[in-house]
Amino acid sequence: MKLNELKPKDGSAKKKIRVGRGIGSGKGKTSGKGQKGQKSRSGVAIKGFEGGQMPLHMRMPKRGFNNPFARQLVTVSLARLQEAIDTKKIDPKAVIDEDMLVQAKVIRRKRDGVRLLGNGDLKTKIDMKLTGGATKSAISAVEKAGGKIEIVEPSKKVAKAKSEKAAVKKEVKKPAAKKKATIKKADA
Repeated sequence: MKLNELKPKDGSAKKKIRVGRGIGSGKGKTSGKGQKGQKSRSGVAIKGFEGGQMPLHMRMPKRGFNNPFARQLVTVSLARLQEAIDTKKIDPKAVIDEDMLVQAKVIRRKRDGVRLLGNGDLKTKIDMKLTGGATKSAISAVEKAGGKIEIVEPSKKVAKAKSEKAAVKKEVKKPAAKKKATIKKADA
C-alpha cells in the first residue's frame, strides 16, 4: 500500500450535499427551502407571532408563584454519604459539615444550605452539622446507626443579604413633589 492509495473505509465518509446545483441533484433551485417567502430565508424567528394579535402564550392565564425568599438547598442522600465514607473521601470520626462535603466533592456547592435525605442505608456512625436540615427518615437512620445530626440556623449574613436584595427590588421611587411657581405681579 502507498500513501496515495489511502482512503477511508467504504460508507464511513459521506460527501456533503451541495445544494443549488441543478434539478437533477434533488436539492436544486430552492435548495430544500421550499418556496418563496419569509420562512425560506435564514434568521427568521416568527414561531409565536400571530400577525400582531395577542399571541397564545400571552393569552394563557398565569399560574403559580416564585417565592423570592425561598432558600435554595442542596440535597444529599444517605447512600451518597455512605459511598463517600466507603471510598475514604470523608472521615466518619470527624464532624461532617457542609464545607467537608464540598471538599470531598460529594456536593458541588453549598448554596443556602444542605438537606440530608433518607434515601439509602447508613452503616457508619456519623455526627453531622447542617443548615438545611434533614428528613425524618434521615434523622432516624443516623440515630439508628449511633450518630447524631445538629441543625444550625443559617448565618445572619446570608439572611441579611437576601432581605436587603428583596428590599431593593420592592423599593419604589416616589415622584418628586411639584413646586408651585409663584408669579409676582407688577404694580401698575
